[in-house]
Amino acid sequence: MRPILLQGHERSLTQIRFNNDGDLLFSCSKDHVINVWFTHNGERLGTYDGHNGTVWTVDVDSQSRFLISGSADNTLRLWSVQTGKCLYRWEFPTAVKRVAFSEDDEQVVCVTEQRMGYQGAIRVFKINRDGDGTNQSKEPQHMFNPIGSKAVVCAFGLNSNLIVTGHESGKVAVFDARTGDEVLTNERAHSDVVTDLQWSPDRTYFVTSSKDKAARPSHPTNHTSVIMQVPILYPFSDLLSRSQVLLGGGQDAMSVTTTSLRQGKFETRFWHKIFEEEVGRVKGHFGPVNTIAVSPKGDCYASGGEDGYVRVHHFDESYFKAKPYGDLEIEE
Repeated sequence: MRPILLQGHERSLTQIRFNNDGDLLFSCSKDHVINVWFTHNGERLGTYDGHNGTVWTVDVDSQSRFLISGSADNTLRLWSVQTGKCLYRWEFPTAVKRVAFSEDDEQVVCVTEQRMGYQGAIRVFKINRDGDGTNQSKEPQHMFNPIGSKAVVCAFGLNSNLIVTGHESGKVAVFDARTGDEVLTNERAHSDVVTDLQWSPDRTYFVTSSKDKAARPSHPTNHTSVIMQVPILYPFSDLLSRSQVLLGGGQDAMSVTTTSLRQGKFETRFWHKIFEEEVGRVKGHFGPVNTIAVSPKGDCYASGGEDGYVRVHHFDESYFKAKPYGDLEIEE
Protein backbone atom coordinates (compact mmCIF):
# COMPACT_ATOMS: atom_id res chain seq x y z
CA MET A 1 0.00 0.00 0.00
CA ARG A 2 2.37 2.65 -1.27
CA PRO A 3 1.34 6.18 -0.26
CA ILE A 4 1.05 9.31 -2.35
CA LEU A 5 3.01 12.01 -0.52
CA LEU A 6 1.43 15.47 -0.79
CA GLN A 7 3.88 18.33 -0.26
CA GLY A 8 2.06 21.64 -0.16
CA HIS A 9 2.33 22.87 3.42
CA GLU A 10 5.25 24.41 5.28
CA ARG A 11 3.98 23.68 8.79
CA SER A 12 2.07 20.99 10.64
CA LEU A 13 -1.34 19.83 9.42
CA THR A 14 -4.41 20.64 11.51
CA GLN A 15 -7.26 18.95 9.62
CA ILE A 16 -7.99 17.14 6.36
CA ARG A 17 -11.36 16.44 4.74
CA PHE A 18 -12.60 14.47 1.74
CA ASN A 19 -15.54 15.77 -0.25
CA ASN A 20 -18.70 13.67 -0.51
CA ASP A 21 -17.62 12.06 -3.80
CA GLY A 22 -14.18 11.21 -2.46
CA ASP A 23 -12.37 12.66 -5.48
CA LEU A 24 -11.11 15.79 -3.69
CA LEU A 25 -9.10 16.16 -0.49
CA PHE A 26 -8.91 19.44 1.45
CA SER A 27 -6.08 20.15 3.88
CA CYS A 28 -5.29 23.03 6.23
CA SER A 29 -2.35 23.76 8.46
CA LYS A 30 -0.54 26.25 10.66
CA ASP A 31 0.96 27.94 7.58
CA HIS A 32 -2.33 29.86 6.98
CA VAL A 33 -3.03 27.92 3.76
CA ILE A 34 -5.86 25.63 2.62
CA ASN A 35 -5.03 23.26 -0.25
CA VAL A 36 -7.25 21.03 -2.38
CA TRP A 37 -5.89 17.90 -4.08
CA PHE A 38 -7.08 15.27 -6.53
CA THR A 39 -7.40 12.07 -4.52
CA HIS A 40 -6.48 9.60 -7.26
CA ASN A 41 -3.05 11.02 -8.08
CA GLY A 42 -2.26 13.63 -5.40
CA GLU A 43 -2.09 16.54 -7.86
CA ARG A 44 -2.74 19.89 -6.20
CA LEU A 45 -5.80 21.49 -7.78
CA GLY A 46 -5.60 24.84 -6.03
CA THR A 47 -5.11 26.93 -2.90
CA TYR A 48 -7.54 28.98 -0.81
CA ASP A 49 -5.42 31.91 0.30
CA GLY A 50 -6.57 34.68 2.62
CA HIS A 51 -6.33 33.67 6.28
CA ASN A 52 -3.79 35.52 8.40
CA GLY A 53 -3.32 32.86 11.07
CA THR A 54 -3.33 29.12 11.63
CA VAL A 55 -6.25 27.49 9.82
CA TRP A 56 -7.57 25.09 12.44
CA THR A 57 -10.49 23.54 10.62
CA VAL A 58 -12.26 23.07 7.28
CA ASP A 59 -15.39 21.36 5.98
CA VAL A 60 -16.98 21.03 2.54
CA ASP A 61 -20.65 20.69 1.68
CA SER A 62 -22.11 17.57 0.07
CA GLN A 63 -22.26 19.20 -3.38
CA SER A 64 -18.61 20.36 -3.30
CA ARG A 65 -19.84 23.87 -3.95
CA PHE A 66 -18.92 25.66 -0.70
CA LEU A 67 -15.96 25.30 1.65
CA ILE A 68 -16.01 26.65 5.20
CA SER A 69 -12.90 27.33 7.28
CA GLY A 70 -12.02 28.58 10.77
CA SER A 71 -8.78 30.22 11.79
CA ALA A 72 -6.67 31.73 14.55
CA ASP A 73 -7.18 35.09 12.83
CA ASN A 74 -10.63 35.08 14.51
CA THR A 75 -12.55 34.60 11.26
CA LEU A 76 -14.93 32.07 9.78
CA ARG A 77 -14.78 32.12 5.98
CA LEU A 78 -16.97 30.78 3.19
CA TRP A 79 -15.22 29.86 -0.06
CA SER A 80 -16.21 28.83 -3.55
CA VAL A 81 -14.71 25.37 -4.07
CA GLN A 82 -14.51 25.85 -7.84
CA THR A 83 -12.96 29.32 -8.05
CA GLY A 84 -11.11 29.56 -4.72
CA LYS A 85 -12.73 32.94 -4.05
CA CYS A 86 -13.60 33.95 -0.48
CA LEU A 87 -17.33 34.66 -0.62
CA TYR A 88 -17.96 35.86 2.92
CA ARG A 89 -16.15 36.43 6.20
CA TRP A 90 -17.49 36.40 9.75
CA GLU A 91 -15.35 37.98 12.48
CA PHE A 92 -15.25 37.02 16.18
CA PRO A 93 -13.32 38.06 19.32
CA THR A 94 -11.38 34.76 19.45
CA ALA A 95 -10.16 31.95 17.21
CA VAL A 96 -12.47 29.50 15.43
CA LYS A 97 -11.45 25.97 16.44
CA ARG A 98 -13.97 23.74 14.64
CA VAL A 99 -16.52 24.11 11.83
CA ALA A 100 -19.02 21.70 10.27
CA PHE A 101 -21.82 21.73 7.71
CA SER A 102 -25.22 20.28 8.52
CA GLU A 103 -26.20 17.19 6.55
CA ASP A 104 -28.57 19.24 4.36
CA ASP A 105 -25.87 21.90 3.72
CA GLU A 106 -28.23 24.63 4.94
CA GLN A 107 -26.36 25.49 8.16
CA VAL A 108 -22.84 25.76 9.54
CA VAL A 109 -21.83 25.35 13.18
CA CYS A 110 -18.62 26.73 14.64
CA VAL A 111 -16.87 26.71 18.02
CA THR A 112 -14.91 29.78 19.08
CA GLU A 113 -12.18 29.64 21.69
CA GLN A 114 -12.48 30.76 25.30
CA ARG A 115 -9.74 33.33 25.76
CA MET A 116 -8.92 36.90 26.84
CA GLY A 117 -12.05 37.25 28.96
CA TYR A 118 -14.35 35.95 26.23
CA GLN A 119 -16.43 32.85 26.79
CA GLY A 120 -16.26 30.02 24.29
CA ALA A 121 -19.35 30.06 22.10
CA ILE A 122 -21.17 27.81 19.68
CA ARG A 123 -22.76 29.63 16.76
CA VAL A 124 -25.02 28.32 14.02
CA PHE A 125 -25.25 30.27 10.76
CA LYS A 126 -27.87 29.84 8.06
CA ILE A 127 -26.13 29.54 4.69
CA ASN A 128 -27.77 31.38 1.81
CA ARG A 129 -27.15 29.13 -1.18
CA ASP A 130 -28.86 31.42 -3.68
CA GLY A 131 -26.80 33.26 -6.26
CA ASP A 132 -23.03 33.30 -5.90
CA GLY A 133 -23.05 32.82 -2.12
CA THR A 134 -21.79 36.30 -1.22
CA ASN A 135 -25.08 37.44 0.35
CA GLN A 136 -24.87 35.96 3.84
CA SER A 137 -26.29 37.04 7.19
CA LYS A 138 -23.72 38.51 9.57
CA GLU A 139 -25.65 37.43 12.68
CA PRO A 140 -25.90 33.77 13.73
CA GLN A 141 -29.22 32.01 13.62
CA HIS A 142 -28.48 30.46 17.04
CA MET A 143 -25.78 31.11 19.63
CA PHE A 144 -25.10 29.76 23.10
CA ASN A 145 -22.26 29.43 25.60
CA PRO A 146 -21.77 25.95 27.09
CA ILE A 147 -21.52 26.09 30.87
CA GLY A 148 -18.49 24.51 32.52
CA SER A 149 -15.72 22.95 30.48
CA LYS A 150 -15.22 24.66 27.12
CA ALA A 151 -16.19 22.90 23.89
CA VAL A 152 -13.30 22.16 21.53
CA VAL A 153 -14.95 20.07 18.76
CA CYS A 154 -18.50 19.93 17.42
CA ALA A 155 -20.75 18.51 14.71
CA PHE A 156 -24.43 18.50 13.87
CA GLY A 157 -26.40 15.59 15.24
CA LEU A 158 -28.95 13.43 13.49
CA ASN A 159 -30.80 16.61 12.58
CA SER A 160 -29.73 20.23 12.36
CA ASN A 161 -31.42 21.11 15.67
CA LEU A 162 -28.96 19.01 17.66
CA ILE A 163 -25.24 19.67 18.08
CA VAL A 164 -22.79 17.13 19.47
CA THR A 165 -19.77 18.57 21.28
CA GLY A 166 -16.52 17.32 22.79
CA HIS A 167 -14.98 19.28 25.66
CA GLU A 168 -11.66 20.09 27.28
CA SER A 169 -12.59 18.08 30.37
CA GLY A 170 -13.34 14.98 28.31
CA LYS A 171 -17.11 15.49 28.42
CA VAL A 172 -19.26 14.67 25.38
CA ALA A 173 -22.64 16.38 25.18
CA VAL A 174 -25.62 16.98 22.91
CA PHE A 175 -27.18 20.46 22.79
CA ASP A 176 -30.43 21.80 21.40
CA ALA A 177 -29.19 24.39 18.91
CA ARG A 178 -32.35 26.49 19.23
CA THR A 179 -32.31 26.89 23.01
CA GLY A 180 -28.75 26.03 24.02
CA ASP A 181 -30.08 23.45 26.47
CA GLU A 182 -27.87 20.46 27.20
CA VAL A 183 -30.21 17.58 26.40
CA LEU A 184 -27.72 14.75 26.91
CA THR A 185 -24.30 14.57 28.53
CA ASN A 186 -21.60 12.12 29.48
CA GLU A 187 -19.22 13.81 31.90
CA ARG A 188 -16.93 10.80 31.97
CA ALA A 189 -16.73 10.02 28.28
CA HIS A 190 -12.99 10.70 28.49
CA SER A 191 -10.57 11.66 31.22
CA ASP A 192 -8.71 14.25 29.14
CA VAL A 193 -9.26 16.68 26.25
CA VAL A 194 -11.42 15.40 23.39
CA THR A 195 -9.29 15.74 20.24
CA ASP A 196 -11.70 14.71 17.51
CA LEU A 197 -15.35 13.84 16.84
CA GLN A 198 -16.47 12.16 13.63
CA TRP A 199 -19.65 10.44 12.47
CA SER A 200 -19.91 6.98 10.95
CA PRO A 201 -20.81 6.99 7.23
CA ASP A 202 -24.44 6.07 7.97
CA ARG A 203 -24.58 8.50 10.94
CA THR A 204 -25.82 5.80 13.33
CA TYR A 205 -23.00 6.51 15.78
CA PHE A 206 -20.02 8.80 16.22
CA VAL A 207 -16.47 8.31 17.47
CA THR A 208 -14.60 10.58 19.84
CA SER A 209 -10.88 10.41 20.56
CA SER A 210 -8.93 11.95 23.39
CA LYS A 211 -5.54 12.62 24.90
CA ASP A 212 -6.45 9.92 27.44
CA LYS A 213 -5.35 7.40 24.75
CA ALA A 214 -8.88 6.07 24.18
CA ALA A 215 -11.36 6.15 21.33
CA ARG A 216 -15.05 5.87 22.11
CA PRO A 217 -17.78 4.94 19.62
CA SER A 218 -21.06 6.34 21.01
CA HIS A 219 -24.73 6.17 20.13
CA PRO A 220 -26.07 9.70 19.59
CA THR A 221 -29.15 9.28 21.80
CA ASN A 222 -27.88 7.45 24.85
CA HIS A 223 -24.07 7.48 24.70
CA THR A 224 -23.84 3.71 25.10
CA SER A 225 -20.39 2.81 23.95
CA VAL A 226 -17.39 0.58 23.79
CA ILE A 227 -14.04 2.04 24.84
CA MET A 228 -10.96 1.04 22.88
CA GLN A 229 -7.79 1.57 24.89
CA VAL A 230 -5.01 2.26 22.40
CA PRO A 231 -1.31 2.43 23.34
CA ILE A 232 -0.63 5.78 21.62
CA LEU A 233 -0.60 9.36 22.82
CA TYR A 234 -2.96 11.95 21.21
CA PRO A 235 -5.17 9.73 19.06
CA PHE A 236 -7.45 10.99 16.33
CA SER A 237 -10.07 8.83 14.71
CA ASP A 238 -12.10 8.12 11.63
CA LEU A 239 -14.04 5.18 10.32
CA LEU A 240 -14.00 2.56 7.61
CA SER A 241 -16.93 0.59 6.29
CA ARG A 242 -15.22 -2.69 7.23
CA SER A 243 -16.08 -2.47 10.94
CA GLN A 244 -12.82 -0.68 11.67
CA VAL A 245 -11.68 2.51 13.33
CA LEU A 246 -8.49 4.26 12.24
CA LEU A 247 -6.44 5.83 14.99
CA GLY A 248 -3.35 7.96 14.70
CA GLY A 249 -1.22 10.05 16.99
CA GLY A 250 2.17 9.74 18.56
CA GLN A 251 4.35 11.31 21.15
CA ASP A 252 4.02 15.03 21.73
CA ALA A 253 6.21 16.93 19.27
CA MET A 254 7.89 18.77 22.17
CA SER A 255 9.24 15.45 23.48
CA VAL A 256 10.29 13.90 20.19
CA THR A 257 13.93 15.04 20.38
CA THR A 258 14.47 13.26 23.70
CA THR A 259 13.36 9.81 22.49
CA SER A 260 13.90 7.56 19.48
CA LEU A 261 11.55 7.51 16.49
CA ARG A 262 10.64 3.93 17.41
CA GLN A 263 9.16 5.21 20.67
CA GLY A 264 7.27 8.02 18.97
CA LYS A 265 4.57 5.73 17.53
CA PHE A 266 3.96 8.01 14.53
CA GLU A 267 1.62 5.60 12.78
CA THR A 268 -1.96 4.88 11.85
CA ARG A 269 -3.51 1.88 13.56
CA PHE A 270 -6.50 -0.14 12.39
CA TRP A 271 -8.74 -1.37 15.19
CA HIS A 272 -11.79 -3.60 14.95
CA LYS A 273 -14.57 -1.61 16.58
CA ILE A 274 -16.39 -4.64 18.03
CA PHE A 275 -13.60 -7.00 19.05
CA GLU A 276 -11.26 -4.17 20.10
CA GLU A 277 -8.35 -5.87 18.35
CA GLU A 278 -5.64 -4.18 16.36
CA VAL A 279 -5.69 -5.62 12.82
CA GLY A 280 -2.99 -3.56 11.13
CA ARG A 281 -0.86 -0.45 11.15
CA VAL A 282 0.79 1.90 8.68
CA LYS A 283 3.93 3.91 9.42
CA GLY A 284 5.48 6.78 7.50
CA HIS A 285 5.13 10.15 9.23
CA PHE A 286 8.15 11.71 10.92
CA GLY A 287 6.08 13.25 13.69
CA PRO A 288 2.69 12.90 15.38
CA VAL A 289 -0.29 12.13 13.16
CA ASN A 290 -2.55 15.15 13.74
CA THR A 291 -5.55 14.26 11.59
CA ILE A 292 -7.03 11.33 9.66
CA ALA A 293 -9.82 11.16 7.09
CA VAL A 294 -11.29 8.21 5.22
CA SER A 295 -12.77 8.55 1.74
CA PRO A 296 -16.57 8.13 1.66
CA LYS A 297 -15.99 5.46 -0.97
CA GLY A 298 -13.90 3.46 1.50
CA ASP A 299 -11.14 2.95 -1.07
CA CYS A 300 -8.47 5.09 0.59
CA TYR A 301 -7.58 7.15 3.61
CA ALA A 302 -5.37 10.18 4.22
CA SER A 303 -3.32 11.30 7.20
CA GLY A 304 -1.81 14.67 8.02
CA GLY A 305 1.15 15.02 10.34
CA GLU A 306 3.20 17.38 12.40
CA ASP A 307 5.86 16.93 9.70
CA GLY A 308 3.79 19.02 7.25
CA TYR A 309 3.00 16.16 4.87
CA VAL A 310 -0.28 14.60 3.79
CA ARG A 311 -0.08 10.90 2.95
CA VAL A 312 -2.85 9.32 0.85
CA HIS A 313 -3.06 5.52 1.01
CA HIS A 314 -5.18 3.67 -1.56
CA PHE A 315 -6.11 0.24 -0.25
CA ASP A 316 -4.76 -2.73 -2.19
CA GLU A 317 -7.12 -5.41 -3.42
CA SER A 318 -5.71 -7.75 -0.78
CA TYR A 319 -7.02 -5.45 1.95
CA PHE A 320 -10.63 -6.01 0.89
CA LYS A 321 -10.10 -9.77 0.61
CA ALA A 322 -8.47 -10.06 4.03
CA LYS A 323 -10.41 -11.24 7.04
CA PRO A 324 -11.94 -8.29 8.91
CA TYR A 325 -10.03 -9.21 12.07
CA GLY A 326 -6.89 -11.07 12.95
CA ASP A 327 -3.20 -10.39 12.59
CA LEU A 328 -2.97 -8.31 9.42
CA GLU A 329 0.24 -6.32 9.13
CA ILE A 330 0.21 -3.63 6.44
CA GLU A 331 3.63 -2.60 5.26
CA GLU A 332 4.83 -0.06 2.75
